[in-house]
Amino acid sequence: MNKLNKRNSFIIFGCIKFMKKQDKLLAQNIYLILGSLFITSLVVSNLIFQKFFYWHPFEIKIFGERLFELSVGILPYPITFLITDLISEIYGKKRANSIVTVGIFASIFSILIIYIANSVPAINGSPVNDELFNTVFGSTIIAVFASMISYLFAQYVDIQIYHFWKNLTKGKMLWLRNNFSTFFSQFIDTFTIILLLCFSNVLMWDQFLGLLISGFLFKVLIAIIDTPFLYLGVYLFRRRFKLKINEEINID
Repeated sequence: MNKLNKRNSFIIFGCIKFMKKQDKLLAQNIYLILGSLFITSLVVSNLIFQKFFYWHPFEIKIFGERLFELSVGILPYPITFLITDLISEIYGKKRANSIVTVGIFASIFSILIIYIANSVPAINGSPVNDELFNTVFGSTIIAVFASMISYLFAQYVDIQIYHFWKNLTKGKMLWLRNNFSTFFSQFIDTFTIILLLCFSNVLMWDQFLGLLISGFLFKVLIAIIDTPFLYLGVYLFRRRFKLKINEEINID
C-alpha cells in the first residue's frame, strides 16, 4: 500500500487535486506566468488607450461609427478574460478572484507612477517635453480609473457566471461557459468604461452608442476566436497533471 502511494503523483479529494511537491511547484510557476501575462495585458491596455485604429471588414455604420473603429487598448484586453477563464477552469474560483484583485492593485500603482512622472519638470534637452508627455499620459489617470471600475465589475461577473455554468454542466460544455461568461462580462466592461469616459469628457456623448456596439461586437468576435485556445490550454493542463473533467489543482 505504501509503495502504491509513493508511485501516485496525486491525491484526490472531491474535485480538488493535491499534488506531490514537484508537480505542485510546476503548477505554481505556471500560475505565476499566467498572472504576469494577465497584469501586463491589463496595465498596457490602460497606457495605450488614446490611440485609435480602424478595421473595416464590413461596409456598415452603427450610430455614425463604422465597424470597427476602436482604441488600441482593446487589443490586449480580451487576453485577460481568456486567462481568468483558464485559471477558473484549472485552479478554481478562489485563484481567479485573487488574480483580479492583484490586477486592481497593479493598476493603482501604475497611476501613482504616471502621476509622479507627470509632476516632475522635464529638462530643456529632454526628447519628451512636459507638453508631449502630458498629451500622451495626461488622460491616463482618468482612463485607468474608468478601466478599473469597469474591469472590477466585468471580471468578477465573468468568474461568477463561469462557475455557475461549470457547476450546472458538471464541468462539461467548456465552450458554453467560456462564451456566455465572456459575452455578458464584456458588455458590462464596454458599457461601463465608455459611460465613464463620456461623463469625464474624454469621449463625446454622440459617440457613445456607436463605440459601445462596435466595441462589444469586436470583443465578442475575439471571444469566439479565443475559444479553441482555451480548449488547447485546458487539454494541455489535464494531460500534464492527469486531471479529470471538473477537477481543479490545489496549489496552497
